[in-house]
Amino acid sequence: MKFTILPVTPYQQNCSLIWCEATRRAALVDPGGDVDMLLAAVERAGVTLEKLLLTHGHIDHVGGALELSRRLGLPIVGPHPDDAFLLDNLPTQAEMFGFPPAEAFTPDQWLADGDTVKLGELALRVIHCPGHTPGHVVLFEPASRHAFVGDVLFKGSIGRSDFPRGNYDDLISCIRGKLFPLGDDVAFIPGHGPMSTFGFERRVNPFVGDGM
Repeated sequence: MKFTILPVTPYQQNCSLIWCEATRRAALVDPGGDVDMLLAAVERAGVTLEKLLLTHGHIDHVGGALELSRRLGLPIVGPHPDDAFLLDNLPTQAEMFGFPPAEAFTPDQWLADGDTVKLGELALRVIHCPGHTPGHVVLFEPASRHAFVGDVLFKGSIGRSDFPRGNYDDLISCIRGKLFPLGDDVAFIPGHGPMSTFGFERRVNPFVGDGM
C-alpha cells in the first residue's frame, strides 16, 4: 500500500489518498473538503480513484464526499450506521462550524466491525471504534502495518468524547482493547496532526498509555 496525506479544510483534517501499488486502484479516506485540490493530488499520483472511505460522520471528514461522488460516480463507503444521525445533520454541522453548505446523504455502503474493504489487491480490515462518535470505524491494512484511525487517537492525545453520543469509556476501551493489540509496530494516520505508532502511544500517551 502507498499513501499520501492531504490536509484539507481550515481544520487541517488529514485526508489520505491510498492506493494499491500493483493495480494503481485508489481511495480517498475522509475527503472533508477542498475537492479540486484532492483531485489534483489524484492526478499527480497517476492512480485511478474508485471509492471514498469515511471513518465517521463529522463535517471536516465528510464534507467533500458527496461532491466527489457525484462528479466522478464513486461509491461512498462507511462509516458504521450508528453515525447516520450525523450524516443526516450535515446541513446543521456546516452552519455551526463555518463550512460551505452541505447536504445530508446516505453512504452507498455502511461498514461493520470485521468487514473487509477491497482496493485492488489490498484488503483493509474494518474495526468499529465508538467513543468519539458511536459509528466511528478504523481501517487497518495488515500487510503494510498501517491504520487510518480518524479522530479516535492522536499523537500524545485522544479524540474528544463530548460530542453528541460520544462516550469516554468506550473510546478508551477501543483504543486499549482493539487498536493496541494490533501491535506496537503499527503506524497510524490520525484525523489531525502527525503520524505515530501504537507502541509509542502505549508507552507515553497520558490518556491511554500503560502508565495512565
